[in-house]
Amino acid sequence: MAIRSIATRPFDDQRPGTAGLRKKVRIFQQPHYLENFLQSVFNAAGDFSGATLVAGGDGRYWNREALSVLFRVAAGNGVGRIIVGRHGLLSTPAASHLIRLHEAAGGFLLTASHNPGGPDGDFGVKFDTANGGQAPESLTEAAWRASLEIEAYHVADMPEPELDRLGLQQAGDLQIEVVDPVADYADLMESLFDFPRIRKLLGNGRFRMRFDGLNAITGPYAMEILEHRLGAAPGTVVNAVPLPDFGGLHPDPNPVDAAHLVDWMTGPDAGDLAAASDGDGDRNMIVGRGMVVSPGDSLAVLAEHARRVPGYAGGLAGVARSMPTSRAVDRVAEALNIPCYETPTGWRYFCNLLDAGRVDLCGEESFGTSSSHAREKDGLWAVLFWLNLVAATERSVEELVHDHWQRFGRHAFARHDWFIPDSERAAVVMQTLQENPGRFDGTTLGDVHIERADSFAYHDPVDESVASGQGVRVFLADGSRVVFRLSGTGTQGATLRIYLEKYLPPDADHGGTGPELTAALGAFAAGLARVSELTGVARPAGVI
Repeated sequence: MAIRSIATRPFDDQRPGTAGLRKKVRIFQQPHYLENFLQSVFNAAGDFSGATLVAGGDGRYWNREALSVLFRVAAGNGVGRIIVGRHGLLSTPAASHLIRLHEAAGGFLLTASHNPGGPDGDFGVKFDTANGGQAPESLTEAAWRASLEIEAYHVADMPEPELDRLGLQQAGDLQIEVVDPVADYADLMESLFDFPRIRKLLGNGRFRMRFDGLNAITGPYAMEILEHRLGAAPGTVVNAVPLPDFGGLHPDPNPVDAAHLVDWMTGPDAGDLAAASDGDGDRNMIVGRGMVVSPGDSLAVLAEHARRVPGYAGGLAGVARSMPTSRAVDRVAEALNIPCYETPTGWRYFCNLLDAGRVDLCGEESFGTSSSHAREKDGLWAVLFWLNLVAATERSVEELVHDHWQRFGRHAFARHDWFIPDSERAAVVMQTLQENPGRFDGTTLGDVHIERADSFAYHDPVDESVASGQGVRVFLADGSRVVFRLSGTGTQGATLRIYLEKYLPPDADHGGTGPELTAALGAFAAGLARVSELTGVARPAGVI
């Protein structure tokens, strides 16, 4: 197998975000573009001679072509073995599990997560390290620096592997093992949850649920686990076949993009539980009858009842949430007398805590939840956790949430997404807020009294690293909170996210949706940040 070094020039736009490099498909299709980025990761990460890697993608447009490039570059850099999902498919949490199961050196995941697919959509590449988690910032920054200095990439001349056939293949010095992308993950789920009890719930003839794969990667996993292993009624899993353009659906499990699930759960024929996952399978949305469970409430309820689930029956070492996520789980942690860590957005910040055994559950504001079973967020895992709780407590989804509110109070939550075409103007909004957030301390705007404000910095208790400038927090006198940050997952323009959290004590009226209860808070936040004045954008593009 011949190895060739191909001369190239740097691209100036290959700085990874919080979950790898995401661009439009047409950007990745440029000659040398993907090869440059992959080689930059290899240059930054060290010697992979003879190492094992895991690879796969969410099946979006250009997935197979990109895998072919990955195989050639990996072989050119001395990789000895690649474990890849059949048809080139692999969910993000399943990849994390395979990396850990096979003690691989890391893995490449071809996904743009919840971003749209198709030839005019988005594509992405992210690198997981040997612990199965997202590459730390030190590695992504090193890859970015390497991409600016690259002069050549190394590729092997090798035949196309047969990704539709299970088993071992040899391509020169590179061994490729095509595996069932679902089996090992499904076995892991069966070891964590009480499958007999869930099977009894799903087979009682009364409990009805719907899982929407959104024509993305999670469909095959949900079919195997929910319908085949747990005996859910045929048709429980819908949109189960991964398609290059997701069948025109937006693979983002939220009340706007999966409104059809919300409509079903609020209509006259409502079921008992509805759920969805995203493009690469790491996000989740849980819907009870007449209720969308907010990400913060979901994490809090799972923590509150974790001992009822076999995999967590021994109790939790601790919990963690991203800074914008509502503080509902903080109150549960206090009641359980366990630590609760507040981290920046980005799943990699949880990995140190998980590896050190400091936490067992963690979650973030964008419908991501997971545990110590993996080093990535895990959408289907969260659905199974909820099913296990419903079966064990004999309480419905909405009853479990209302019980939580009556005990701890409600942290009503919403997110306003301001899409700003001019990313420089979006940056000005954040810069203005971050210059001196303390100037807001003790001030009153209208009838809202600000207790204090700060620019969030995280001090990692494990490796003592510091991540500063992670968003601006504004704490109000009534216990409510507003958070401002720029999203790192888009491929054009910028999205200013404003997170709204209104606290209602246990004896308050908890009626209403999160967006309804936080509407006034949203208007206050937009005025405080002078969003329209500084950007010319009149209103948020989305309210979730």
